[in-house]
Amino acid sequence: MVLNKLLRLGEGRTAKQLQRIADAVLAAEGDVVQLSDTELRAKTDEFKRRLADGETLADLEVEAFAVVREAAWRVLAQKPFPVQVFGACALHDGNIAEMKTGEGKTLTSTMPVYLNALAGKGVHIVTVNDYLAKRDSEWMGAVHRFLGLTVGLVHAQQSREDKVTAYSTDITYGTNNEFGFDYLRDNMAWDVRMQVQRGHNFALIDEVDSILVDEARTPLIISGPAEQSAQWYQIFARRVVPNLSRGEEDPRTHETTGDYVVDEAKRTVAITEDGVAKVEKILGVDNLYESVHTSLVHHLLNALKAKELFKRDVEYLVRDGEVKIVDEHTGRVLEGRRYSEGLHQAIEAKEGVRIKEENQTLATITLQNYYRMYDKLAGMTGTAKTEELEFKEIYDLGVVVVPTNKPIIRADKADLIYKTERAKFEAVVEDIAARYDRGQPVLVGTVSIEKSERLSEMLRRRGVSYQVLNAKHHEKEAHIIAQAGRKGAVTVATNMAGRGVDIILGGNPEEMAKDEVAMLGPEASEGERERVFHAAFDRFKAKCADERQEVLDAGGLYVLGTERHESRRIDNQLRGRSGRQGDPGESRFYLSLEDDLMRLFNAEAVDRIMTRLNVPETVPIEHKLVTRAVGNAQRQVESRNFDIRKNVLKYDDVMNKQREVVYTQRQKLLEGDPEAVEEIAATFIEDAVRNAVDLYAPPGVFPEEWDLEMLRRELEQIFPLGYDLDGLDLETVDRDKLTENMIDDAFGAYELREQEVGAEIMREVERRIILTIVDRKWREHLYEMDALRDGIGLRAVGQRDPLTEYQREAYESFVAMMYGVRHEAATYFFHVPIEREEAPAAAQAQTDGAAGRATQLAREAVMREPAPTGDGQPDADAAGDIAATQAAAEAAGVKLPELPREDRGKQLTYVSSASSSPRSMTPAGGAQPTATQGSVERTEEGRTVRQLQAGGQRTVQDKVGRNDPCPCGSGQKYKRCHGA
Repeated sequence: MVLNKLLRLGEGRTAKQLQRIADAVLAAEGDVVQLSDTELRAKTDEFKRRLADGETLADLEVEAFAVVREAAWRVLAQKPFPVQVFGACALHDGNIAEMKTGEGKTLTSTMPVYLNALAGKGVHIVTVNDYLAKRDSEWMGAVHRFLGLTVGLVHAQQSREDKVTAYSTDITYGTNNEFGFDYLRDNMAWDVRMQVQRGHNFALIDEVDSILVDEARTPLIISGPAEQSAQWYQIFARRVVPNLSRGEEDPRTHETTGDYVVDEAKRTVAITEDGVAKVEKILGVDNLYESVHTSLVHHLLNALKAKELFKRDVEYLVRDGEVKIVDEHTGRVLEGRRYSEGLHQAIEAKEGVRIKEENQTLATITLQNYYRMYDKLAGMTGTAKTEELEFKEIYDLGVVVVPTNKPIIRADKADLIYKTERAKFEAVVEDIAARYDRGQPVLVGTVSIEKSERLSEMLRRRGVSYQVLNAKHHEKEAHIIAQAGRKGAVTVATNMAGRGVDIILGGNPEEMAKDEVAMLGPEASEGERERVFHAAFDRFKAKCADERQEVLDAGGLYVLGTERHESRRIDNQLRGRSGRQGDPGESRFYLSLEDDLMRLFNAEAVDRIMTRLNVPETVPIEHKLVTRAVGNAQRQVESRNFDIRKNVLKYDDVMNKQREVVYTQRQKLLEGDPEAVEEIAATFIEDAVRNAVDLYAPPGVFPEEWDLEMLRRELEQIFPLGYDLDGLDLETVDRDKLTENMIDDAFGAYELREQEVGAEIMREVERRIILTIVDRKWREHLYEMDALRDGIGLRAVGQRDPLTEYQREAYESFVAMMYGVRHEAATYFFHVPIEREEAPAAAQAQTDGAAGRATQLAREAVMREPAPTGDGQPDADAAGDIAATQAAAEAAGVKLPELPREDRGKQLTYVSSASSSPRSMTPAGGAQPTATQGSVERTEEGRTVRQLQAGGQRTVQDKVGRNDPCPCGSGQKYKRCHGA
């Protein structure tokens, strides 16, 4: 409440400041209209120079906005209205501009986008679907190109090269999901050249409420196949769940009946004791909750959710033998999206379609955390005020309500409520038919595909012509919406959020002309198509103008909602389709006590009123009490959903901090020069040795109690140990000195290894090893976190806060993961086989000539990994490059570590060479890497002796630490001088 009051206090002051800037922009119009096209375009270079000289974007705002207004007029024959300039000022200040439908949000966006693009750091325009991204990149992109800026478009089907080009432009259009997935893919890349994004400077989000509120609970997940049999999904769907009966919970005694209970409001299922016993009998197991059977509980709950909470043609539909998710807020099919954690497979088993393999999470982020990474964020929508508190709390975004250019004269009628859904739909059909007969266009909103098809069938029987727009007919979406304002048009649509196309009264002549061109067929020439289009456009333009007047006389567009949505915002979006730009219009919602919202929240109060008044089934009631009850129900749902989103964010913030650490370190490794990589590798080696000493010779413990045998074994697993632990004098030994000796011994062994293969090759091998282990360990960590998150809620039973427990265990798991990365990487540094093969003397001259090129190719070979394509297979070109590089490297006498094809992009597993070290280790992959070939070392009187068997040369040197001054007297550290 306090925050709400504070938000209200600042509204007037913010509006006055924005209005002053908008007035200044309008006043500057006289200066820019005098400019030629060339002079107007030259303003862009001038602005960039002034920014470079120290001016800020705020200093340029008035002039830049005035330039864009004039450019929009010259390119599009559209000049932003004063209210649109006001909205643009709000967007540049990092706010959400609430602009009603038809008020020109897209044109408004050109001004802040242009201004922020001048900084040269990139601007991302985020839309809800590919159609709008493509349309806006061409439509509004023309204005930006006219002014000399570059514009790009990203979409899922692009090659990596095309995406790099798109992200390198000044302004990049794309969908919310594609931007997020590109970020995740960039943080799975093996080479900085494989990354496509260049930072997160400024994002302007269209339909911001849909993306940051409705989609906030849906994480973006990149997944790979996991080992999971489809058999269990089929067993639970066909044998177990059909034999279980749904029960109820007594709200007073909390006793349950049946085998399981369902809470539709919270969307949860719970198995009863009777249900557990029945399942155990069906499956033939003694205890369903034994640790060996935990996966069976997971399958059971998913199968029950699939049956009770996920309805066909509501949450999903079945098309072409596949289960496809339907967006509950927009009614669109979410192509390529699948429910996680086995739920999608459970639905596939229920529907009897082919069960696709279950996937394991490889990388994930919520949209909340992705968009909070941007330095500056802004958004546009027609409905944001109801979610103002959430925008402020989570994203630190203010909401500025932009006045309409013309007053809204739409008549919003009171809701009509019927006792039964059947009576409601009969009344809806009669209302539609009456308006259809008099030529008034009607837009009907339904909440699911199932309801839209039921209403469509009733309209067909009544003799009313109609168009259906739902997930099954999404291909014709833009065309159907564009013609929804024609005389007598009846359009039945599932949720209207994010459609992005204005409904023009009388019809859209451009879309009608396109239809006529499409009838020509593919054999028509381009010239003929253009001629037919222009002739048809002129003809339809006149026809639409005549129809528009008839539609206005009939009352404008009538919006009829067949059910209230959980969110008032979605209802307002549907209503907002009518009455654009001062047009007349009308809206009304028809409800019934059997609607989901009324059934789950507050239906009893309304039912009592109707029963007391003895209202017949076919007679609606229209009363303030009823309207208030509906509003209260919606507020309950909105509050509950907000709490859920905040709770999701609290848990994801834990993972987000860990993600930032991993991705930041990973990026440093990708971008780092060889010296930086060497420093990281040296740190890993030193930490691995120190951890081993701490484990088996812990501080504060008498030396006689140290486990020196285990310490020797542990160190030998990491590197070829040259230090004689057996000869230690336990009475005089200094633990710190012992640790330093072990570290120096490890570095000495590593320097010898580096001399054998070359420093440059070694740096890239280090880079590749660390990246591989980090990626694998991070995947394993994500899997563990998924499992922890699934069961953490049960901690509340033991009077412990689940969030606190999750934070603690997630931290402990993360620390263990980072330790594992360092230890395993250090071990691989010493054991992975890398061999330099001496070339015959006769061929040496030819080899030397190609050495420089081969070294570079070798560098590329260990850096580049095949990029995964849409089907998860390696990119053929990248794989070919690696094969060629390996061959060229070997021509120079370098044998690089080779990643087996089945493990590329998964984990680094090297096959051991023929002669293996007696001190080898076995990594997770099962293959045994060997130590550096051909080296023997021992300790003589405090000095390290190394004998290189290949050349037979014997060297004796005093023990010098890597960070000690070099004995040569250069003043540099030993590792930078003779130790390099």
